Amino acid sequence: MELPVKIPTLTTLLCLPTTLLAAEPARDDALKLPDVLISASRQVESRTTTSAANSVFTRSDIDRLQPSSVSDLLTRVPGVQVAPTGGRGSLPGIFIRGTKAAQSLVLVDGVRIANATSGDSGLQFLDVDQIERIEVLRGSRSAVYGSDAIGGVIQIFTRRSSGPGLQPRLRLAAGSNQTWQRSLGLSGGDGATRFSLGASLDETAGIDSTGPSFASDGDHDAYRNQSFNLSLSHSFNERFEAGLNLLDSRGRSEYDNPYGRFDPVTFESFGQKPYTDFSVSSVGSYFDAQVNDVWHSRLELGHSENRDDKRDKLSAERFVYNTYRDQVTWQNDLSLGERHSLLLGGDWYQDRAQGTTEFIEGSRWNRAVFVQHRYAGEGFSSELGLRHDRNQQFGRETTLSASLTLPVTERNDLLLSYSEGFRAPTLNDLYDPQYGNPELKPEHSKSYELQWRSQLTSSSRLEASLYRTDLRDAIIFPDMQTKPYNVASARIDGVELTLHQQWQAWQAQLGLAVIDPRDRDSGHTLARRARRTLSLDVDRQFERFSVGGSWQAVSSSYNEEKNLNRLAGYGLLGLRGSWTASQQIRVDLKLDNLLDKGYSRALYSYDNSNYGYREEGRTWLLSLTWTPAL
Repeated sequence: MELPVKIPTLTTLLCLPTTLLAAEPARDDALKLPDVLISASRQVESRTTTSAANSVFTRSDIDRLQPSSVSDLLTRVPGVQVAPTGGRGSLPGIFIRGTKAAQSLVLVDGVRIANATSGDSGLQFLDVDQIERIEVLRGSRSAVYGSDAIGGVIQIFTRRSSGPGLQPRLRLAAGSNQTWQRSLGLSGGDGATRFSLGASLDETAGIDSTGPSFASDGDHDAYRNQSFNLSLSHSFNERFEAGLNLLDSRGRSEYDNPYGRFDPVTFESFGQKPYTDFSVSSVGSYFDAQVNDVWHSRLELGHSENRDDKRDKLSAERFVYNTYRDQVTWQNDLSLGERHSLLLGGDWYQDRAQGTTEFIEGSRWNRAVFVQHRYAGEGFSSELGLRHDRNQQFGRETTLSASLTLPVTERNDLLLSYSEGFRAPTLNDLYDPQYGNPELKPEHSKSYELQWRSQLTSSSRLEASLYRTDLRDAIIFPDMQTKPYNVASARIDGVELTLHQQWQAWQAQLGLAVIDPRDRDSGHTLARRARRTLSLDVDRQFERFSVGGSWQAVSSSYNEEKNLNRLAGYGLLGLRGSWTASQQIRVDLKLDNLLDKGYSRALYSYDNSNYGYREEGRTWLLSLTWTPAL
């Protein structure tokens, strides 16, 4: 993540009117900047003024770090852990601050993309070549976004135009495990209209993701992804703009099922060669108006689809899970003088499910209103938010958030915050004819946080967080014969630290997290959550060359809630380099898992023994990017 040379003081930024922060810079221009944030309040604001602990990856960060996937980027965020069950395309299992994957909200250009039946967001299927920016908020934001935002929010913004004129781009890459990547894009525009159009194809033969199992699981699990994105915006005048953003990823992901296919008649298990034909898509349009000097209004319309067609090459077995979501958001930002601002808005969305499973109820709607007040004083600043949701299934939920910011010195700020969160049960949890429980209640959380933000020097910044999250009414699945129910409670204590340092041509970022995620009833550590994680990125820029390295260290964890099987900790080392051969041609090379470390982030059971899902060993990727001038 890029470090700005100098960050304005908190008091200076908070004294700016909200309309100025929203209009300067424009949203598309803000997506290029590392020191602003959009997701925390759904409007452009300085990262130093928001109450949310956050991390931002711009397009320049993505090009520099050369990640293989969105999950690869997220492992660099303190407090975020990833526990996939295999190689490329496998379910990532993303935990923010110790909460489970379904307890964090994922957005693409403001549109919710999570599968309404499973709660899985499909992040493993998004191609980084189609992404302009990723923002990660750590800590509950339910007072702004409602359901699912207990652990935090991940928002992905698709590629945008880089300026006037036409800017074509072509990227070709080849690497380990018969990996081939191709992407093509064209962006441009003029003072009023901007567009970005891109398409990519990512293929790999993959690895054998499981060890001892059925003979049919001995093959490599291939992955193929075709992605397309379109961004279009037009400014009718200085006060009114409209736009459209579209992202579509589809393909095939092979995987292993070490448990096999069970025959209820013969009570035997048979090997499989399963695969998923997937599709994750979102389309969003917006109308943005500066109504007058104090009122800024934005209307967003969105639609997302998440399709899973699971099949087996060795049998006729097939399961289809398709979900569709329509949503509308209307937000109004009001500047009430120099020190007060008000955010008012409303949300509506509806989920629908279709497939081979006939749900008891196949759809539900949610309506909500939210309000947030901000005060920017010389001695302190505050933020108070409230949201009220009404859901067709579970009724009403009200969530609150509050924060207080104290500028201790010109370079040091202290933040105290409290936030409430909730997660609505999925359609699977509620209405699956065999495993669903319509009586389930939403999961709830309360979080308390203390943050310290210090601009140590003009090129060095330290951010630290100390937090506690209490979870109640958590939904558990005891076994395949028992319906889910609300019973579990957990307490997660944690410390996070981020240090940005820039010295001449060197750039470094260190992320450290220590958590204690415990089930309050049993005292056990929550499954697949490591207590300690560390991430370090160091890069050096020469005239035409750049080199960099990454080190990730993760402590041990337990595979299941009963803490019977321990997953060993691991450390990973990666190197990368880039050569700008000319103004039009760049060559990149990266080596991941340089020491060829064998490790697992999840286990499976077979023949009364436990084995780890395999991760890729040492891999390399060489790419060529051509941006011809037109």
